[in-house]
Amino acid sequence: MTYFCLHNYILAINNSENILNSPIEYLKGVGPQRGELLRKELEISTYEDLLYHYPFRYFDRTRITKIAEINMTTEYVQLAGKVVNIAEEGEGRKRRLTATLYDDTGRLQLVWFQSLTWAKKFLEEYGQYVVFGKVNFFGGEVSISHPEIEPLSQATALGGMQPVYSTTNKLNARGITNRSFAKLTQALFEKIKPSDIVEILPVEILQQYRLMNRYHSLRQIHFPEKEEYAAQARFRLKWEEFFLLQLQIANLRLQHTVQPGYVFDKVGNYFNRFYKECLPFELTNAQKRVLREIRTDTAIGKQMNRLVQGDVGSGKTIVATMSMLLALDNGFQACMMAPTEILARQHYQGIKELLDPLQIPVAILTGTVKGKERKAILEGLASGAIPIVVGTHALIEDSVVFKNLGLAAIDEQHKFGVGQRARLWAKNTKAPHVLVMTATPIPRTLAMTLYGDLDISVIDELPPGRQVIKTIHRSDHHRAKVMDFLKNEIGKGRQVYIVYPLIDESEKLDYESLLAGYEQVKSWFPEHKYKIAMVHGRQEAGERSRNMARFVSGEADILVATTVIEVGVNVPNASVMLIESAERFGLSQLHQLRGRVGRGADQSYCILLTGSNISNDSYERMKIMASTSDGFIIAEKDLEMRGAGDIYGTQQSGVLKFKIADLVKDAAILEQCRTAAQELIAVNPTLQGAQYYNLRAALSAKGDKSQWNKIS
Repeated sequence: MTYFCLHNYILAINNSENILNSPIEYLKGVGPQRGELLRKELEISTYEDLLYHYPFRYFDRTRITKIAEINMTTEYVQLAGKVVNIAEEGEGRKRRLTATLYDDTGRLQLVWFQSLTWAKKFLEEYGQYVVFGKVNFFGGEVSISHPEIEPLSQATALGGMQPVYSTTNKLNARGITNRSFAKLTQALFEKIKPSDIVEILPVEILQQYRLMNRYHSLRQIHFPEKEEYAAQARFRLKWEEFFLLQLQIANLRLQHTVQPGYVFDKVGNYFNRFYKECLPFELTNAQKRVLREIRTDTAIGKQMNRLVQGDVGSGKTIVATMSMLLALDNGFQACMMAPTEILARQHYQGIKELLDPLQIPVAILTGTVKGKERKAILEGLASGAIPIVVGTHALIEDSVVFKNLGLAAIDEQHKFGVGQRARLWAKNTKAPHVLVMTATPIPRTLAMTLYGDLDISVIDELPPGRQVIKTIHRSDHHRAKVMDFLKNEIGKGRQVYIVYPLIDESEKLDYESLLAGYEQVKSWFPEHKYKIAMVHGRQEAGERSRNMARFVSGEADILVATTVIEVGVNVPNASVMLIESAERFGLSQLHQLRGRVGRGADQSYCILLTGSNISNDSYERMKIMASTSDGFIIAEKDLEMRGAGDIYGTQQSGVLKFKIADLVKDAAILEQCRTAAQELIAVNPTLQGAQYYNLRAALSAKGDKSQWNKIS
């Protein structure tokens, strides 16, 4: 039997009369109360939503497991036995119903925290039941919470490979169990016809990539006749998710490539003098390669849209500075936009010092620049007297007018939305060239998704002379020794960062807050002997800048801070980064924080201080940090452990909220879909033709809902 379909249904996807748009409560077995619960718990509002609530695995419901066969690797299990010791325990919110299930090999506990009245009525002492559920292990005891349970005499099978769906305790407690989901989905398939499921992929794509058709994919993902068909269904549905996204990216990329841009055809006096006379160190081969790519981009008359990603300290600022000099050599102005005042001022100081020998005016424009100073800068930008400006969001205000902006560099660009960048591009008659930078190494699969519309350059070498930062994990038991080590480093004339994850005391989390931590630091480092500064996001901008300046100048020995110092702060004399409650941070954030040290010639250290009892995941993160300083390896591990949405904050916006595809596990499918999308857009950019009607409709519907391009 085969399901490779060559038929394409030419039906409107947004047809309001389609049965799949029916409210979920209209489906037999749901009703108003269950319908409301499905909406709240799983965002299932329509028949279509239920159809796309895919199972994540299958269970052989024809098999009854013996209790003695359960071990620590067991997840879901189906048991049969006698229920005894039915009892209600606890009071108020701690009320629960417990019962013991026996078979001829052992026993385990069944627990209900909700629907106690129903469970008490349903269960009979010494009754024989079939039980299905997820196994929990606690204190040496085995239990199943809110199991699916039915009398042995009435037990019916749904077929060999029963789907297992993600659900919630609240749904289980209200009787919407995994078995219920299967029954509801089965009822839905009895109501719909193959023609109700619109095929959105054209025939040639189905043939070329040997894809199962859409109807049978949905049928087989829920109720596979064989594992082979389930695998084909999963492949098709993952392929579809990736393909739609890659088509959007390919279309955006096409728009960029046809956008006219200014021609930088000269490599002139500014660029050459800087290269020969002002460079503080020899460029790495990676920096030279990226500069060649930028020179090529800016010389062809199309707008450059290039992402430069490089690990902390890899020299992205030098590349951006030389790119701005290329703009000046061709008669244009340049700007650099950073997400925070601290980072903008850091870039301003660095670029100003680099360009002082060339006597190039550099200005800074942030929200704190006021009055006569602000007026003079605005006039200088409008007249062209100021060729380079560094700033925050203040650069995109309507009052900021450039004489001839040719290049915009954007640091940590994921902090800016598309709308903000577009306002910057509108500062000239043609869109300026855009160079976006990130110090967050991005795994290739993620880069293809988040930044697929940009050309990507990677600076994968550190400048010569940089020593590897020694990273050490210590538990709170070693605090005294850690503090002695910090005193020793300060005694050598070095400076220290101490970073905390919280600002305010929390009733729920047993962690030192920044303010309590500041007092603790003062107890270890008396103020008559040590100078301590504190920086956090809730301070007034002026106070924050003054405290930061004390540390940058060397006046303060210790900077107590939150992650406000995560990006961009450059203090070569700071040789130790102590991260308190390090288990609270993700891998990429830990790596970013670590990058604040190691900027001078001295050996630098990063100390990860955690509680004594941390989770296995937390311990694994500490182990990874101590074993490698390669940001790309760390980014890959972070992607594996946490998922793309959690890392990049995109889950809430729906950017990477795939229903079935996985960026880590399905990288090969993503590559295939990227190629397919680029090939199709190259020959048919607007997807003209009847065979693409449904694909265009699907893309249009996805475009209305998706906000992924706010990231890129």
